[in-house]
Order: sequence, then structure tokens, then C-alpha cells
Amino acid sequence: MTLLCFYRSDMNYTTIKNNQVLPVSEIPELSYSAFFELNTRLVNNTQENHCVNYFGYPVVNNIKLICCIADDQKHLIYLSSCLVNRDEHLLSFTAMNFCFEKYEREIHENFGISYVDHPWLKPVRYSHNRFDAQKTISNYPFYSIDSEELHEVGVGPIHAGVIEPGHFRFICNGEQILHLEIQLGYQHRGVEPLFLKRKRLAERVIVSESIAGDNVIGHTLAFSYLWESIYGYKPSRDLELARTIALELERMAIHTGDLAAACADVGYQLGSAVFGRLRTPIVNFFQEWCGNRLAKGLLWPGMNLYPFTTTLSDRLRIVLDTFEPDFEEMRKALFKMPSALSRFERTGILTTENAVTIGAVGMAARASGLNRDIRLSHPHSLYNELNHEPIVKHHGDVYSRLQIRKQEVVQSIKYLRYLINSITENENGVTSLGNPKPNSFGLSMVEGWRGEICHCAITDNKGDLLFYKVKDPSFHNWLALALAVRNNEISDFPICNKSFNLSYCGHDL
Repeated sequence: MTLLCFYRSDMNYTTIKNNQVLPVSEIPELSYSAFFELNTRLVNNTQENHCVNYFGYPVVNNIKLICCIADDQKHLIYLSSCLVNRDEHLLSFTAMNFCFEKYEREIHENFGISYVDHPWLKPVRYSHNRFDAQKTISNYPFYSIDSEELHEVGVGPIHAGVIEPGHFRFICNGEQILHLEIQLGYQHRGVEPLFLKRKRLAERVIVSESIAGDNVIGHTLAFSYLWESIYGYKPSRDLELARTIALELERMAIHTGDLAAACADVGYQLGSAVFGRLRTPIVNFFQEWCGNRLAKGLLWPGMNLYPFTTTLSDRLRIVLDTFEPDFEEMRKALFKMPSALSRFERTGILTTENAVTIGAVGMAARASGLNRDIRLSHPHSLYNELNHEPIVKHHGDVYSRLQIRKQEVVQSIKYLRYLINSITENENGVTSLGNPKPNSFGLSMVEGWRGEICHCAITDNKGDLLFYKVKDPSFHNWLALALAVRNNEISDFPICNKSFNLSYCGHDL
């Protein structure tokens, strides 16, 4: 057994911007000690830097680790790499900064790499090709406390609704939650290998659309940008216009539906009915636009299969004009209702400190005072043109997360009105992007409604995909839910859970 130890070294990394590609050979390959020191130092004690992806892939008989740290102030991503042997026992990044916790657990599960000081080294997803097939989800080692006064409450993995399988193990003192452990991975779908097995672009688009059913636009957009960057293609403004409109419509639809679900969880039936009804014309507009209410088929790398026309612009304007007054009336009623506010306020608090520690992203982070929004820090689509300003709250409770939803819907309406009034003449799409860049690494980040989506790819010497990595924002934020419910009544778990609305399938890749 070899123990690789820590020592301080000079920084050695390369930088790219969002949606850029560079040769893999230009990513510095460091010793593990230097790799460890660099990346833990980049994220330590700062809100400006955070890890957007950290993964490994086989290189001959070794594992190559690549770490991607985003600098949200300088709009850069720092890249570094390290070659390690499966038999090496490494010091864990997690012991220095907990935001690396799940990344290292995934590396451990996939390749058997061990860490001498990881505080929570358990498998994440139980894929069919995991390194240790003897570790099964049926004997997952849940945390427990030996006590006659405490009791455990298990929920799932079979739930009463149509949501996907996941197990929630509560440790409670009476009705008070002391600890919650969330275990997913019951139906590992093998999404990432499918990007390699499916060679046709159409098949890969379909795979990207299927990562998370409530975030079709977000994930397909990340794939499209990454594919285009591999081919050196720069999308035209009309293509960017359609993509920005689609992303904000998806944000509106899901946020509105989540407000309906939150009302249902606190027994406010009028709010549940009205917000639920208001979601429908938004998703129905996708049906008019591309023939699918979830917007499957709408986006495609390098092409605008369904251009956003003046006819669609006029139709969307009517949808917004009809939606806005009813939404305004219902949101004012909801956020003035004492019985609803008593369930929202000071419930399920995720502190700013915890949000920073675990690397929370998206609206969950912004509700806790952490200004983390890819539309501002690593902009894509037309968000520079929109001068996007993230909506940030500071109490970290259910109320703050619902306030973010409410205000982002209003913000989306404002953005959409601007965009539909700035339609440019549609340019001809392309059927061939040219030649892909061989032996290259690319990274694309998109701010979906849930938060930061990150897709990474490595190409082989012919330019085809050699490795593909997907990170859904839920990968960060499930732990945020577990921390937020501590010291809350177990009866408040449903509204806490809905205020985050995290993805099972987006996590279970």
C-alpha cells in the first residue's frame, strides 16, 4: 500500500471559459500531492470559487483524475489533472473541504480508489459495472445511533406518488429530526455510457433530453453547447434567441408548478389549483412550438429545427398577457396568508455557511445568500445581452426558496418580453458542423431552473467521444436538504423537500 502525502507546491493549472475546448495534453498533470494542494486551496474559505466537476476515467492501467474549479468572479474554470493507481490510498479532498464529498465517493465506487481520511466513504449509485459488486444497495450502511430514546423512520424507496425511488432514513427524537440520510441509486440508468455507445447525433440528443424529465431544455442545451464547441461552431443569434426563450419558459413552468405543489403541502387548495392551472399554458406553448409539452426535439446542436418566428412571438405574447395578472393575484394572496407563512417561515433553514461548505448551487444556494448563478458568473446564451441579475435571499428557509421561485417567474416574464421583441431574421441552420477536435477536453455549464448543469467530454484521436460526464445540480443539493431539515418536525419534511424539488433521475446517472 502506498500512502501519498500532502505537501505545498506552486500552483499549476490551465484555464478555460464556459463552452470552450482545449487539447487534453494542455491540462497540467500533477503529482497527487500538488493536485491535492492546488484544488483544496482554490476552494478553501471562499464563496467565489467552487468545484463544478471532479471525476476520473481509465488510462491504460491507471486512473486519470480531472478537477474543474470555477472562479465566479473572473469567469474562468481552472483545470488540473493527476494520474493515480487503483491501489494507492489517497488523502481525501473532502477532509479539507466537504464540497468534494460526493465526487470522491463516486470515484471510489467506480474505480475502487480508497481514501485514508474520507469522513463518509460510501457508494453513490451502485452501477452494474461498479468496482466492488459485493457492495449492494440492499446492504447500504446507513448511519445509526444506538439509543433507547431515539427512533428511526424509513421512507421509500417505493413512494406513494409517481416520483422515482429513493430512501430517506430519519433519526428522530420524538417528532424532531436529528439526522437524515438520503440514499438514491436504486435504478442507475447508465446515461453517461450511452453517450459513448450511441454513435449517431440524433441518439445522443435523445439521451441528453432524457437525463431529467423536468429539465429537458437545461441538459439538452448543455450537450448542444459542448458538442458545438468540440466542432468549433459558434451559434447564430437566432439560435441563441430560441434557446434563451426555451430555457426561461422551462424555468417559468417548473417554478409555477412547484408553487402549486407547495400550496398543496400546506393544505392551501386554491393556490394549488390556480398555480397548477397557470403552468399548463406554458408547457402547452412548447407543444405549439415543437410538438412536445416537455420541449423534447426542440434543441439540436448547430441547427434551429424549430425557429422562433414572429407568429410564435405573437402567440407567446398572448400567453404571457393572460398568465401574468392571474399569477400576480395568486402570488400576492399566497404570501399574505398567515396560515401558509407560518409553515414557510423559519422552516428548513440552510445556512449560508452550510451552503458554502457543501458547494450548493442554483436557487437553493441563492436562497441562502450565496450568489451562485451561471447566467452571471459564466454566461451563456443571451444572458449578457439581458444584463442578468440573480435574485438572492438570505434566510435560507422554505419561504426564501419560494420567494426565489416567485420572483424568478416575474423576471422570466420580463426577459421573455424583451426577447420576443428582438427577433432577428432566421439564419439557415447547418446540417454538418465540420470536423471535431481530436484528443480534446470540453466543458459546458448551463443555469437550469434547478441550478448549475455541467457536461464534460473528452474526445479520442478521431474526435469521437472517449468519455462523457454529466453533473445535475441535484448532485450538490440533496445534502442541502438533509442539512436543512435537522431540528425540524418530521411533519415539515414534505414542504422542505418540495421547496428544493431535487431530481432523482438527474442524480441517478
